Amino acid sequence: MHSPNEVPVMVKVLPHGQGLDLPVYATEGAAGMDVVSAEDVTIPSGGRHAVATGLSVAIPVGFEIQVRPRSGLALKHGISVPNAPGTVDSDIHDTPLSWVNTANAG
Repeated sequence: MHSPNEVPVMVKVLPHGQGLDLPVYATEGAAGMDVVSAEDVTIPSGGRHAVATGLSVAIPVGFEIQVRPRSGLALKHGISVPNAPGTVDSDIHDTPLSWVNTANAG
């Protein structure tokens, strides 16, 4: 349990997200949930890509989803969120998440 005042959030799996894991807390002490990509994509050095999650989320009014880079992806591969933390507002339901590869080519 992460909060005694939990707010229910409706999550719909879109056709391109069928068979993917739903967002989960990776560890007991995790502050946020991990979301997997619904597409197989390689972001070239210096490139950007809006990665589909295969999910549509009904975010309650007054709340947001924050998108943050994983420290391992940033350290090992230079993958980050260009406007970290990215915000997904309650009036957005199935937007892809933007990522950038900050690694130098070569």
